[in-house]
Amino acid sequence: MLDVKELRQNTEKIKKAMESRNEDPREIDEIIALDEKRREIIQKADELKARRNQLSKAVAKLKSSGKKDEAAKNIEESKDIGNKIKEFDDHLREIEGKQEEMVSQLPNIPSELTPIGKDEKENKEIMKWGEPKAFNFEPKPHWEIGPELGMMDFERASKMSGARFVVLSKGIARLERALINFMLDHHVKNNGYTEINIPYLVKRETMYATGQLPKFEEEAYKTTPDDMFLIPTAEVFLAGMHKDEILEDNLLPLKYCAYSACFRREAGSYGKDVRGMIRVHQFEKVELVKYTRPENSYEELEKLTNDAESILRALNLPFRKILLCTGDMGFGSAYTYDLEVWLPSYSSYKEISSCSNDTDFQARRANIRYRNKANKLDYIHTLNGSGLAVGRTLVAILENYQNEDGTVTVPEVLRGYMGGAERLFG
Repeated sequence: MLDVKELRQNTEKIKKAMESRNEDPREIDEIIALDEKRREIIQKADELKARRNQLSKAVAKLKSSGKKDEAAKNIEESKDIGNKIKEFDDHLREIEGKQEEMVSQLPNIPSELTPIGKDEKENKEIMKWGEPKAFNFEPKPHWEIGPELGMMDFERASKMSGARFVVLSKGIARLERALINFMLDHHVKNNGYTEINIPYLVKRETMYATGQLPKFEEEAYKTTPDDMFLIPTAEVFLAGMHKDEILEDNLLPLKYCAYSACFRREAGSYGKDVRGMIRVHQFEKVELVKYTRPENSYEELEKLTNDAESILRALNLPFRKILLCTGDMGFGSAYTYDLEVWLPSYSSYKEISSCSNDTDFQARRANIRYRNKANKLDYIHTLNGSGLAVGRTLVAILENYQNEDGTVTVPEVLRGYMGGAERLFG
Protein backbone atom coordinates (compact mmCIF):
# COMPACT_ATOMS: atom_id res chain seq x y z
CA MET A 1 0.00 0.00 0.00
CA LEU A 2 1.20 3.48 -0.80
CA ASP A 3 1.91 6.06 1.91
CA VAL A 4 -0.71 8.86 1.87
CA LYS A 5 1.93 11.28 3.16
CA GLU A 6 4.03 10.52 0.08
CA LEU A 7 0.97 11.02 -2.13
CA ARG A 8 0.62 14.54 -0.69
CA GLN A 9 4.30 15.42 -0.94
CA ASN A 10 4.99 13.97 -4.42
CA THR A 11 1.59 14.27 -6.07
CA GLU A 12 2.64 14.97 -9.65
CA LYS A 13 5.40 12.36 -9.63
CA ILE A 14 3.03 9.65 -8.39
CA LYS A 15 0.29 10.68 -10.83
CA LYS A 16 2.77 10.18 -13.67
CA ALA A 17 3.75 6.82 -12.18
CA MET A 18 0.09 5.73 -12.06
CA GLU A 19 -0.43 6.91 -15.63
CA SER A 20 2.57 4.81 -16.73
CA ARG A 21 0.80 1.82 -15.18
CA ASN A 22 -2.38 2.52 -17.19
CA GLU A 23 -4.18 3.80 -14.08
CA ASP A 24 -6.33 6.93 -13.91
CA PRO A 25 -4.14 9.60 -12.20
CA ARG A 26 -7.24 11.54 -11.14
CA GLU A 27 -7.71 8.99 -8.37
CA ILE A 28 -4.71 10.56 -6.61
CA ASP A 29 -6.48 13.94 -6.55
CA GLU A 30 -9.57 12.31 -5.02
CA ILE A 31 -7.49 10.61 -2.34
CA ILE A 32 -5.69 13.86 -1.47
CA ALA A 33 -9.03 15.73 -1.32
CA LEU A 34 -10.29 13.10 1.13
CA ASP A 35 -7.11 13.44 3.16
CA GLU A 36 -7.52 17.21 3.38
CA LYS A 37 -11.08 16.70 4.57
CA ARG A 38 -9.85 14.11 7.07
CA ARG A 39 -7.25 16.48 8.52
CA GLU A 40 -9.80 19.30 8.66
CA ILE A 41 -12.19 17.11 10.67
CA ILE A 42 -9.40 16.04 13.03
CA GLN A 43 -8.46 19.67 13.65
CA LYS A 44 -12.07 20.67 14.38
CA ALA A 45 -12.56 17.65 16.65
CA ASP A 46 -9.34 18.47 18.52
CA GLU A 47 -10.50 22.05 19.04
CA LEU A 48 -13.81 20.79 20.47
CA LYS A 49 -12.02 18.32 22.72
CA ALA A 50 -9.79 21.13 24.03
CA ARG A 51 -12.91 23.24 24.72
CA ARG A 52 -14.55 20.29 26.50
CA ASN A 53 -11.48 19.90 28.71
CA GLN A 54 -11.66 23.59 29.60
CA LEU A 55 -15.32 23.23 30.50
CA SER A 56 -14.62 20.18 32.68
CA LYS A 57 -12.03 22.08 34.67
CA ALA A 58 -14.35 25.10 34.95
CA VAL A 59 -17.23 22.91 36.19
CA ALA A 60 -15.13 21.59 39.05
CA LYS A 61 -14.20 25.12 40.14
CA LEU A 62 -17.76 26.45 39.80
CA LYS A 63 -19.18 23.60 41.87
CA SER A 64 -16.62 24.10 44.61
CA SER A 65 -17.49 27.81 44.77
CA GLY A 66 -21.22 27.10 44.85
CA LYS A 67 -22.03 28.49 41.39
CA LYS A 68 -24.29 25.58 40.43
CA ASP A 69 -26.25 27.39 37.68
CA GLU A 70 -23.09 28.34 35.78
CA ALA A 71 -21.74 24.81 36.30
CA ALA A 72 -24.98 23.40 34.84
CA LYS A 73 -24.61 25.60 31.74
CA ASN A 74 -21.05 24.37 31.25
CA ILE A 75 -22.19 20.78 31.66
CA GLU A 76 -24.90 21.30 29.03
CA GLU A 77 -22.41 22.87 26.62
CA SER A 78 -20.02 20.00 27.27
CA LYS A 79 -22.77 17.50 26.34
CA ASP A 80 -23.47 19.37 23.11
CA ILE A 81 -19.76 19.36 22.31
CA GLY A 82 -19.65 15.60 23.02
CA ASN A 83 -22.44 15.03 20.48
CA LYS A 84 -20.61 17.12 17.88
CA ILE A 85 -17.37 15.22 18.54
CA LYS A 86 -19.23 11.95 17.99
CA GLU A 87 -20.55 13.26 14.67
CA PHE A 88 -17.02 14.25 13.66
CA ASP A 89 -15.68 10.84 14.72
CA ASP A 90 -18.37 9.03 12.70
CA HIS A 91 -17.63 11.22 9.67
CA LEU A 92 -13.90 10.67 10.16
CA ARG A 93 -14.32 6.87 10.16
CA GLU A 94 -16.38 7.10 6.99
CA ILE A 95 -13.77 9.25 5.22
CA GLU A 96 -10.85 7.13 6.43
CA GLY A 97 -12.62 3.97 5.27
CA LYS A 98 -13.21 5.43 1.81
CA GLN A 99 -9.65 6.73 1.62
CA GLU A 100 -8.17 3.37 2.64
CA GLU A 101 -10.35 1.58 0.09
CA MET A 102 -9.15 3.90 -2.68
CA VAL A 103 -5.48 3.68 -1.66
CA SER A 104 -5.73 -0.13 -1.46
CA GLN A 105 -6.72 -0.18 -5.14
CA LEU A 106 -3.56 1.68 -6.24
CA PRO A 107 -0.65 -0.42 -7.56
CA ASN A 108 2.91 0.01 -6.39
CA ILE A 109 5.03 2.86 -7.74
CA PRO A 110 7.40 1.59 -10.45
CA SER A 111 11.11 1.82 -9.85
CA GLU A 112 12.93 4.55 -11.76
CA LEU A 113 14.80 1.65 -13.39
CA THR A 114 11.59 0.17 -14.82
CA PRO A 115 11.10 0.97 -18.52
CA ILE A 116 8.00 3.01 -19.36
CA GLY A 117 5.56 1.15 -21.59
CA LYS A 118 1.88 0.35 -22.08
CA ASP A 119 1.96 -3.43 -22.49
CA GLU A 120 4.10 -6.53 -23.06
CA LYS A 121 5.16 -5.28 -26.49
CA GLU A 122 7.38 -2.74 -24.73
CA ASN A 123 9.13 -5.19 -22.40
CA LYS A 124 12.90 -5.51 -22.82
CA GLU A 125 14.76 -8.73 -23.47
CA ILE A 126 17.82 -8.88 -21.20
CA MET A 127 19.38 -12.15 -22.30
CA LYS A 128 18.84 -15.62 -23.71
CA TRP A 129 20.29 -18.89 -22.45
CA GLY A 130 20.50 -22.13 -24.42
CA GLU A 131 19.48 -22.92 -27.97
CA PRO A 132 16.09 -24.36 -28.92
CA LYS A 133 16.48 -27.95 -30.07
CA ALA A 134 16.45 -28.57 -33.81
CA PHE A 135 14.21 -31.63 -34.19
CA ASN A 136 14.66 -33.99 -37.18
CA PHE A 137 10.93 -34.74 -36.94
CA GLU A 138 7.75 -32.71 -36.41
CA PRO A 139 7.56 -32.11 -32.64
CA LYS A 140 4.23 -32.60 -30.93
CA PRO A 141 2.58 -30.33 -28.34
CA HIS A 142 2.33 -31.64 -24.79
CA TRP A 143 -1.45 -32.02 -25.09
CA GLU A 144 -0.75 -34.76 -27.64
CA ILE A 145 2.38 -36.24 -26.03
CA GLY A 146 0.76 -36.84 -22.63
CA PRO A 147 -2.46 -38.50 -23.81
CA GLU A 148 -0.57 -40.68 -26.34
CA LEU A 149 1.61 -41.93 -23.47
CA GLY A 150 -1.60 -42.64 -21.55
CA MET A 151 -0.46 -40.36 -18.71
CA MET A 152 -2.43 -37.13 -19.22
CA ASP A 153 -6.24 -36.99 -19.28
CA PHE A 154 -8.13 -33.76 -19.94
CA GLU A 155 -11.49 -35.44 -20.60
CA ARG A 156 -11.77 -37.16 -17.20
CA ALA A 157 -10.62 -33.99 -15.47
CA SER A 158 -13.30 -32.01 -17.31
CA LYS A 159 -15.95 -34.62 -16.45
CA MET A 160 -15.12 -34.45 -12.74
CA SER A 161 -14.09 -30.81 -12.29
CA GLY A 162 -14.87 -28.82 -15.45
CA ALA A 163 -12.71 -27.07 -18.01
CA ARG A 164 -9.07 -26.10 -17.39
CA PHE A 165 -8.18 -29.07 -15.21
CA VAL A 166 -5.97 -32.08 -15.95
CA VAL A 167 -5.33 -35.54 -14.50
CA LEU A 168 -1.74 -36.85 -14.60
CA SER A 169 -0.82 -40.48 -14.02
CA LYS A 170 2.01 -43.02 -14.11
CA GLY A 171 5.33 -41.64 -15.34
CA ILE A 172 4.19 -38.07 -15.90
CA ALA A 173 2.68 -37.89 -12.40
CA ARG A 174 5.96 -39.19 -11.02
CA LEU A 175 7.92 -36.73 -13.16
CA GLU A 176 5.92 -33.85 -11.73
CA ARG A 177 6.63 -35.08 -8.18
CA ALA A 178 10.30 -35.43 -9.11
CA LEU A 179 10.33 -31.81 -10.27
CA ILE A 180 8.83 -30.59 -6.99
CA ASN A 181 11.38 -32.49 -4.91
CA PHE A 182 14.27 -31.42 -7.13
CA MET A 183 13.29 -27.74 -6.99
CA LEU A 184 12.90 -27.75 -3.21
CA ASP A 185 16.16 -29.66 -2.65
CA HIS A 186 18.03 -27.37 -5.02
CA HIS A 187 16.80 -24.16 -3.40
CA VAL A 188 17.41 -25.42 0.13
CA LYS A 189 20.80 -27.09 -0.42
CA ASN A 190 22.32 -24.87 -3.10
CA ASN A 191 20.56 -21.52 -2.74
CA GLY A 192 20.16 -21.29 1.04
CA TYR A 193 16.37 -21.06 1.38
CA THR A 194 14.37 -22.30 4.36
CA GLU A 195 11.64 -24.70 3.31
CA ILE A 196 8.16 -23.94 4.66
CA ASN A 197 5.13 -26.25 4.48
CA ILE A 198 2.12 -23.95 4.30
CA PRO A 199 -1.70 -24.07 4.58
CA TYR A 200 -3.59 -23.60 1.33
CA LEU A 201 -6.42 -21.65 2.96
CA VAL A 202 -5.85 -18.14 4.29
CA LYS A 203 -7.91 -15.39 5.89
CA ARG A 204 -9.20 -12.35 4.07
CA GLU A 205 -6.72 -10.09 5.88
CA THR A 206 -3.83 -12.26 4.63
CA MET A 207 -4.99 -11.86 1.03
CA TYR A 208 -5.35 -8.12 1.63
CA ALA A 209 -1.90 -7.83 3.23
CA THR A 210 -0.16 -9.24 0.16
CA GLY A 211 -2.15 -7.18 -2.37
CA GLN A 212 -4.56 -9.85 -3.66
CA LEU A 213 -7.60 -8.04 -2.23
CA PRO A 214 -9.67 -6.08 -2.86
CA LYS A 215 -8.63 -5.64 -6.49
CA PHE A 216 -8.43 -9.31 -7.53
CA GLU A 217 -11.18 -10.90 -5.47
CA GLU A 218 -13.01 -12.08 -8.61
CA GLU A 219 -10.01 -14.20 -9.56
CA ALA A 220 -9.81 -15.97 -6.19
CA TYR A 221 -11.61 -19.08 -4.98
CA LYS A 222 -13.49 -18.21 -1.79
CA THR A 223 -14.99 -20.51 0.82
CA THR A 224 -18.21 -19.85 2.73
CA PRO A 225 -19.37 -19.28 5.39
CA ASP A 226 -15.91 -18.78 6.90
CA ASP A 227 -14.75 -16.18 4.32
CA MET A 228 -11.41 -17.85 3.58
CA PHE A 229 -9.53 -18.11 0.30
CA LEU A 230 -7.61 -20.81 -1.52
CA ILE A 231 -4.19 -19.35 -2.20
CA PRO A 232 -3.39 -18.22 -5.78
CA THR A 233 0.32 -18.63 -4.94
CA ALA A 234 2.41 -19.57 -1.89
CA GLU A 235 3.66 -15.97 -1.93
CA VAL A 236 0.43 -14.97 -0.17
CA PHE A 237 1.33 -16.99 2.91
CA LEU A 238 5.11 -16.52 2.81
CA ALA A 239 5.01 -12.74 2.27
CA GLY A 240 2.40 -12.32 4.98
CA MET A 241 3.95 -14.76 7.45
CA HIS A 242 5.53 -12.00 9.57
CA LYS A 243 2.43 -9.78 9.63
CA ASP A 244 2.49 -7.26 12.51
CA GLU A 245 6.02 -8.31 13.48
CA ILE A 246 9.27 -6.42 14.00
CA LEU A 247 12.28 -8.27 12.56
CA GLU A 248 15.83 -7.91 13.75
CA ASP A 249 18.37 -6.52 11.30
CA ASN A 250 20.89 -9.32 11.86
CA LEU A 251 18.39 -11.91 10.61
CA LEU A 252 18.08 -10.33 7.17
CA PRO A 253 17.67 -11.36 4.47
CA LEU A 254 15.12 -14.04 5.32
CA LYS A 255 14.81 -16.53 2.45
CA TYR A 256 11.82 -18.87 2.25
CA CYS A 257 10.69 -21.44 -0.30
CA ALA A 258 7.48 -23.46 -0.38
CA TYR A 259 5.73 -25.91 -2.63
CA SER A 260 1.98 -25.49 -2.97
CA ALA A 261 -0.97 -26.09 -5.18
CA CYS A 262 -2.27 -22.77 -6.51
CA PHE A 263 -5.85 -21.89 -7.39
CA ARG A 264 -6.95 -19.17 -9.83
CA ARG A 265 -10.21 -18.56 -11.64
CA GLU A 266 -8.28 -17.03 -14.56
CA ALA A 267 -11.08 -14.47 -14.92
CA GLY A 268 -10.79 -12.67 -18.22
CA SER A 269 -8.45 -15.28 -19.72
CA TYR A 270 -11.04 -17.17 -21.74
CA GLY A 271 -9.79 -17.82 -25.24
CA LYS A 272 -6.15 -17.68 -24.09
CA ASP A 273 -4.07 -20.88 -24.01
CA VAL A 274 -7.22 -22.99 -24.09
CA ARG A 275 -5.33 -26.18 -24.96
CA GLY A 276 -3.13 -28.10 -22.59
CA MET A 277 -1.70 -27.22 -19.19
CA ILE A 278 -0.45 -23.66 -19.70
CA ARG A 279 -3.47 -21.91 -18.18
CA VAL A 280 -5.41 -24.03 -15.70
CA HIS A 281 -7.41 -23.36 -12.52
CA GLN A 282 -5.22 -25.55 -10.30
CA PHE A 283 -1.47 -25.86 -10.72
CA GLU A 284 1.64 -26.52 -8.68
CA LYS A 285 4.46 -24.12 -7.97
CA VAL A 286 7.59 -23.77 -5.89
CA GLU A 287 7.71 -20.18 -4.65
CA LEU A 288 10.66 -18.09 -3.44
CA VAL A 289 10.15 -15.15 -1.05
CA LYS A 290 12.70 -12.85 0.57
CA TYR A 291 12.50 -10.23 3.32
CA THR A 292 15.33 -7.73 2.83
CA ARG A 293 16.66 -4.39 3.96
CA PRO A 294 15.47 -1.59 1.63
CA GLU A 295 19.00 -0.67 0.57
CA ASN A 296 19.74 -4.26 -0.51
CA SER A 297 16.47 -5.22 -2.17
CA TYR A 298 17.48 -4.77 -5.81
CA GLU A 299 20.72 -6.66 -5.29
CA GLU A 300 18.74 -9.44 -3.60
CA LEU A 301 16.26 -9.51 -6.50
CA GLU A 302 19.14 -10.23 -8.89
CA LYS A 303 20.14 -13.16 -6.66
CA LEU A 304 16.59 -14.45 -6.40
CA THR A 305 16.15 -14.29 -10.17
CA ASN A 306 19.42 -16.14 -10.64
CA ASP A 307 18.17 -18.80 -8.20
CA ALA A 308 15.07 -19.30 -10.37
CA GLU A 309 17.24 -19.38 -13.51
CA SER A 310 19.45 -22.07 -11.96
CA ILE A 311 16.57 -24.57 -12.16
CA LEU A 312 16.19 -23.99 -15.91
CA ARG A 313 19.94 -24.30 -16.41
CA ALA A 314 20.06 -27.54 -14.43
CA LEU A 315 17.25 -28.93 -16.58
CA ASN A 316 18.97 -27.63 -19.74
CA LEU A 317 15.83 -25.81 -20.89
CA PRO A 318 16.34 -22.81 -23.20
CA PHE A 319 14.95 -19.61 -21.73
CA ARG A 320 15.09 -15.86 -21.92
CA LYS A 321 14.98 -13.11 -19.30
CA ILE A 322 12.63 -10.16 -19.82
CA LEU A 323 12.48 -6.85 -17.93
CA LEU A 324 8.83 -5.85 -17.71
CA CYS A 325 7.67 -2.33 -18.53
CA THR A 326 5.41 -0.29 -16.26
CA GLY A 327 2.21 -1.30 -18.07
CA ASP A 328 2.84 -5.05 -17.80
CA MET A 329 3.98 -5.43 -14.19
CA GLY A 330 2.02 -7.12 -11.43
CA PHE A 331 -0.04 -5.02 -9.03
CA GLY A 332 2.42 -5.02 -6.11
CA SER A 333 5.65 -4.88 -8.07
CA ALA A 334 8.04 -1.98 -8.53
CA TYR A 335 10.47 -3.94 -10.72
CA THR A 336 10.00 -7.35 -12.38
CA TYR A 337 11.90 -9.88 -14.43
CA ASP A 338 10.01 -12.60 -16.28
CA LEU A 339 11.74 -15.84 -17.17
CA GLU A 340 10.28 -17.43 -20.29
CA VAL A 341 10.99 -21.02 -21.33
CA TRP A 342 11.11 -22.20 -24.96
CA LEU A 343 8.07 -24.28 -25.96
CA PRO A 344 8.09 -25.95 -29.39
CA SER A 345 4.26 -26.04 -29.43
CA TYR A 346 4.22 -22.22 -29.46
CA SER A 347 7.45 -21.82 -31.44
CA SER A 348 8.22 -19.15 -28.89
CA TYR A 349 8.97 -18.49 -25.22
CA LYS A 350 6.32 -18.73 -22.48
CA GLU A 351 6.47 -17.30 -18.95
CA ILE A 352 7.59 -19.79 -16.32
CA SER A 353 8.62 -17.42 -13.52
CA SER A 354 8.02 -13.82 -12.53
CA CYS A 355 10.57 -12.37 -10.08
CA SER A 356 9.58 -9.09 -8.45
CA ASN A 357 10.71 -6.48 -5.96
CA ASP A 358 7.56 -5.27 -4.19
CA THR A 359 9.63 -2.77 -2.14
CA ASP A 360 7.63 -1.82 1.01
CA PHE A 361 4.23 -2.20 -0.71
CA GLN A 362 3.26 -5.47 0.99
CA ALA A 363 5.07 -4.60 4.21
CA ARG A 364 2.92 -1.50 4.72
CA ARG A 365 -0.26 -3.50 4.16
CA ALA A 366 0.94 -6.26 6.51
CA ASN A 367 2.71 -3.94 8.97
CA ILE A 368 6.04 -5.77 8.76
CA ARG A 369 8.95 -3.70 10.00
CA TYR A 370 12.54 -4.23 11.03
CA ARG A 371 14.87 -2.54 13.49
CA ASN A 372 17.73 -1.13 11.44
CA LYS A 373 21.33 -0.60 12.50
CA ALA A 374 20.42 2.88 13.79
CA ASN A 375 17.86 1.14 16.05
CA LYS A 376 14.97 2.78 14.18
CA LEU A 377 11.90 1.02 12.83
CA ASP A 378 11.43 0.92 9.07
CA TYR A 379 9.32 -1.14 6.66
CA ILE A 380 10.93 -4.24 5.21
CA HIS A 381 11.14 -4.91 1.45
CA THR A 382 9.63 -8.15 0.12
CA LEU A 383 10.68 -10.02 -3.01
CA ASN A 384 9.03 -12.98 -4.67
CA GLY A 385 9.47 -15.28 -7.64
CA SER A 386 8.47 -18.70 -8.92
CA GLY A 387 11.24 -21.20 -8.61
CA LEU A 388 9.54 -22.56 -10.76
CA ALA A 389 5.96 -23.06 -11.94
CA VAL A 390 5.95 -26.86 -11.83
CA GLY A 391 3.26 -27.52 -14.44
CA ARG A 392 4.88 -25.29 -17.05
CA THR A 393 8.27 -26.84 -16.31
CA LEU A 394 6.72 -30.26 -16.85
CA VAL A 395 5.26 -29.05 -20.15
CA ALA A 396 8.67 -27.71 -21.21
CA ILE A 397 10.32 -31.07 -20.46
CA LEU A 398 7.69 -33.06 -22.35
CA GLU A 399 8.03 -30.86 -25.42
CA ASN A 400 11.79 -30.23 -25.43
CA TYR A 401 12.81 -33.78 -24.43
CA GLN A 402 10.38 -35.65 -26.70
CA ASN A 403 11.65 -38.32 -29.08
CA GLU A 404 10.45 -39.37 -32.52
CA ASP A 405 9.20 -42.73 -31.18
CA GLY A 406 6.81 -40.98 -28.79
CA THR A 407 8.92 -41.48 -25.68
CA VAL A 408 10.24 -38.63 -23.52
CA THR A 409 13.80 -38.52 -22.20
CA VAL A 410 14.04 -37.78 -18.48
CA PRO A 411 16.49 -34.91 -17.74
CA GLU A 412 19.60 -36.27 -16.07
CA VAL A 413 19.21 -34.29 -12.84
CA LEU A 414 15.76 -35.84 -12.29
CA ARG A 415 16.64 -39.49 -12.79
CA GLY A 416 17.60 -40.01 -9.17
CA TYR A 417 14.06 -38.92 -8.25
CA MET A 418 12.62 -41.28 -10.87
CA GLY A 419 14.21 -44.52 -9.68
CA GLY A 420 16.87 -44.21 -12.36
CA ALA A 421 14.36 -44.10 -15.25
CA GLU A 422 15.87 -42.55 -18.38
CA ARG A 423 12.69 -42.39 -20.48
CA LEU A 424 8.92 -42.28 -20.23
CA PHE A 425 7.29 -45.04 -22.29
CA GLY A 426 3.64 -45.46 -23.20
